[in-house]
Amino acid sequence: MTDKKLIYLDNNATTAVAPEVFEAMRPYFCEQYGNPGSIHAFGGSIMSKIEHAREQVAALIGADRKDRHGKFTEVIFTSCGTESDNTAINSALRACPKKKKVIMSAVEHPAVFTLGKDLEKRGYPVSYVPVDSSGCLDMERYEEMVDTETAIVSIMWANNETGNIYPVEKCAEIAHRYGALFHTDAVQAIGKLPCNMADSQIDMLSLSGHKLHAPKGVGALYVRRGIRFRPNQIGGHQERGRRAGTENVASIIALGKAAELALHSIKEENTRIKMLRDRLETGLCANIPKAKILGDIENRLPNTTLVGFEAIEGESILMMMDRLGICASSGSACTTGSLEPSHVLRAMGVPYTIAHGAIRFSLSIYNTQEEIDFVIQEMPAIIAWLRNMSPFWKK
Repeated sequence: MTDKKLIYLDNNATTAVAPEVFEAMRPYFCEQYGNPGSIHAFGGSIMSKIEHAREQVAALIGADRKDRHGKFTEVIFTSCGTESDNTAINSALRACPKKKKVIMSAVEHPAVFTLGKDLEKRGYPVSYVPVDSSGCLDMERYEEMVDTETAIVSIMWANNETGNIYPVEKCAEIAHRYGALFHTDAVQAIGKLPCNMADSQIDMLSLSGHKLHAPKGVGALYVRRGIRFRPNQIGGHQERGRRAGTENVASIIALGKAAELALHSIKEENTRIKMLRDRLETGLCANIPKAKILGDIENRLPNTTLVGFEAIEGESILMMMDRLGICASSGSACTTGSLEPSHVLRAMGVPYTIAHGAIRFSLSIYNTQEEIDFVIQEMPAIIAWLRNMSPFWKK
C-alpha cells in the first residue's frame, strides 16, 4: 500500500458510484429485499420503487410517453449496455425476418461491432460505415448503403475512444426513408449531452449505469412505443414480458437516482469539465513534442480527449502513470501477445507510430483542477524518459 493520491481519468471505462446513489440503493440489500413480483406487500410494494426509477431514467432521456395507466413503458431495465445493444439489434432482425441487412459504423463499441461480426458468420449482410481521419462518419457513403433490405441501422451517439459525437438524428431520418429501424448506443452520451427522445426519430437507445455514477450490472433500453419488439430473454413476466428475470432491484433504484443526478449535472459537464479537459490538452501539447489530439476537435464529448504520443507504446505510458496514481486508458488492445491499435484508430487511418501511443483521458464531475495540473506537470517527464528508450524516436 502507498499513500499516493489516486487521480482517476478513466471515466469512459467506468465511474465511481455517487454517494447519493449508494445511499439510495443501500436499503434494498438487507432491509427491503423482497421480490417485486410477490403478492404480499413486503415484496410487491417495491414495484412502485422500480417504476419511480423508470420515471427518473425517462426524465433523463426525455422520454415522456406514458401508457393508459400513466407508466413510462418505453424504458426497459437490462443488465448493461451490451445487453441493451444486443437486444435492440436482435429484436429488429427477429421482428422483420424478411429484412436481413444490418448497418453500423466502423468505429462502434465492441458491444455492437463484435455482434456485427457474429451476424456476418450467421449469414447476415453487415455493412460498416467508414470514417475519415478525424473519425467523422462518411455520410455520403452511409446514404448509399441504406436500402429497402435494411432491417436496422446502429450508429453510436458518441465514441468511447475519441469522444466524437455522431449525427444520429440525421442517420435515423435516412434510415426511416427506407423503412429501417434506427438504434443508437448512447452509453457514452447519456448524462453528458442533453437528450430529448420525445422529439427524436431514434427508435431504440442503449445506456449503461456504470458510465453515469451508478453501479456496474445495470442498464436500460429505450424502445419507442409502437416499435415491434422481440425480447432476448424469455421466461417470467418481468418488464412487461420484454426482459425476463427477477429484477436487480438495488441497482435499478441506483440507476434511477444516478439519472436524476445526471440530469442536473449536464451543465457542469459542458462547462467546468470541458474547461478542465481543454486545460489538460493545452498543457500536454504545449509541453510535449509531437503530442497530437485525435478525433473531431470541434464535435466531441466535453469530458474526453484522446492524445497520441509518437514513437512509444501506450501500455508503457500507462504503467508509468500508474506508479504516480494516475488512471487512464490506452487506444491500443493487446492481442495474442502483440500490440495492435484499436479498430477505431485503424478505421481512422491513424499512423501506427502515433496509434500505439494513444492515451484516452476521460473526466468526471469529481475531477479537480489540481489533479489536471499534476498530470500536466508529470506527463512530460514520463514521455521523455520512454522516448529516450525507444528505437523509433529520433533524438
